[in-house]
Amino acid sequence: MITHSTVYVGLGSNLNNPVHQVKQGLRALNTIPTAHLLTHSALYRSKPLGPPNQPDYINAVAVLTTGLPPLTLLSKLQTIENKQGRVRGAERWGPRTLDLDMLLYDNRQSQEPQLTLPHPGLYERAFVLYPLYECAPDLVLPDGQRVCDLMQLCPAEGLQKIGVQTLVWAIQTKVWTPLK
Repeated sequence: MITHSTVYVGLGSNLNNPVHQVKQGLRALNTIPTAHLLTHSALYRSKPLGPPNQPDYINAVAVLTTGLPPLTLLSKLQTIENKQGRVRGAERWGPRTLDLDMLLYDNRQSQEPQLTLPHPGLYERAFVLYPLYECAPDLVLPDGQRVCDLMQLCPAEGLQKIGVQTLVWAIQTKVWTPLK
């Protein structure tokens, strides 16, 4: 019997029509075998974390259930990134077509060379915390901290919600409408 885990995935893009890239990423998450997209946040615009001479990012958080183990799911996420033109360069936090970060996998805590859970940036990045809160306002992290408390310590400066429209219905029915 396959047990299903709840996974939170951060999405980000700042190249090649970032809104479209994130929407495509959300759709692609629902095509992963034994995974199901439960919900996602609105889209948010944020300043780049890395070099300042790059475009703003579009970010979101998605909630999945999956029967895949963490490293197998990570491989599937990287395949989606690659299909959308992700190029892994030497520049850390540089521009990209799509970035899919596994933020949480149930309450697992691990540090492996390929994957750290929870994602180490989760605790201090507004572009992760605010969309995560939108998806799960009562979420308690594996170390006992509550997302709502972390948000109080992380101002939303420069973070702009750009879409209130929920895309899950569109993904599941394959009917797509543009953001307003």
